[in-house]
Amino acid sequence: MKRILALADIEVNGERPWDIRVHDEGFYHRVLSHGSMGLGEAYMDGWWESQQLDEFFYRALKADLAAKIRSDWKTSLRILREIVVNPQRRSKAFEIGEHHYDVGNDLFQAMLDRRMVYTCAYWRNAQTIDEAQEAKLDLVCRKMRLKPGQKVLDIGCGWGSFLKFAAEKYGVTGVGITVSKEQVKLGRQLCEGLPIRIEPQDYRDIEGIYDHIVSLGMFEHVGYKNYRTFMRVVSRHLADDGLFLLDTIGGERSVRRTDRWIEKYIFPNSMTPSITQIGTAIEGLFIMEDWHSFGADYDRTLMAWFRDFDEHWKSLQIHYSESFYRMWKYYLLACAGSFRARTSQSWQIVLSKKGVEGGYASVR
Repeated sequence: MKRILALADIEVNGERPWDIRVHDEGFYHRVLSHGSMGLGEAYMDGWWESQQLDEFFYRALKADLAAKIRSDWKTSLRILREIVVNPQRRSKAFEIGEHHYDVGNDLFQAMLDRRMVYTCAYWRNAQTIDEAQEAKLDLVCRKMRLKPGQKVLDIGCGWGSFLKFAAEKYGVTGVGITVSKEQVKLGRQLCEGLPIRIEPQDYRDIEGIYDHIVSLGMFEHVGYKNYRTFMRVVSRHLADDGLFLLDTIGGERSVRRTDRWIEKYIFPNSMTPSITQIGTAIEGLFIMEDWHSFGADYDRTLMAWFRDFDEHWKSLQIHYSESFYRMWKYYLLACAGSFRARTSQSWQIVLSKKGVEGGYASVR
């Protein structure tokens, strides 16, 4: 194990911020036997620590240490199961809402920006998380060429942050759907008085035609067996001259599963799509007008989220355990490391049904 870590310039009980300190000797067997699951659960149990967890993951992922540790039989069995069944089928659509997004609005209010945007911020000309998320929302509006009076659908609308911004700044009306009951409850409060409706609904139950459709940070929950279905639904409910903007985390290769620890503790039934998978899903349905990659911005976004989560922990710990703190810290900083290592990407893709007449001018 020490030899494997050394390939990423990580030392056991070293003095540098990204080195690890092992508090339980069972750590080595646990990681070698259970891979990422063993690593994450050992951290939650306090068996090891790193002063700079995000940098530890950056180095481990950059060196592809996971490939040096054999997968256990449970992982192989799980891959087989997901090929046979459809974990993201309609009957399981609300599981991610209950497991992750319903964990507590107080947590997300403490961690996120003032508009509660739970996707990658746009830091091009911003200095704070509030500025960067405002810039992100405005970027989406400009890419979609929003005009007053247009009707917009937001698939996976969260707490209504995008629709609220678009209604206030661009004069649109909107419908947002989410599989989180807590997001519906708070989102309706935050959007009160605006021409916005937020509903608890699966994307397969959408009705009506919309001038434009947007989906920010939801496609990761669709699953590879349903990518084509998702795109058919969007095409069916988008006006012929409308635009669809897809904002999603992306992977460098096509997968049929996600990390086991992430699956169990953070995002059940989730996976990140690849360029190939998205391309196959839109073939014959959409014309790709623009593909914008700014994954490095997610590193900075996640670090901002962690700082705010950590800063507010004293007030949050009334409702959350110490184990939850270690789990959430591990989640945020591990993800930051993955975007820093560029093993995870963040994409915004603009699609049209019949092509923008005269061509689409990219917006940055």
